[in-house]
Amino acid sequence: MSSTEHANDERHYILITIAIAIGLIGVFLRFAGDAPYFNWIANIILITGVGIALKGVFSILQ
Repeated sequence: MSSTEHANDERHYILITIAIAIGLIGVFLRFAGDAPYFNWIANIILITGVGIALKGVFSILQ
């Protein structure tokens, strides 16, 4: 498989799309309530989304 075919593989972009959805959920929870637990949960979800997105981007660049 050439590098162009590897970079254009649909799995990478599906992974990034899922990561964006997870990140948006984290942002929504951040502004949904003022309870400290919402902030902790939102931060964990947001960091998870960023980690997944970075994994997808680095797999494209590889």
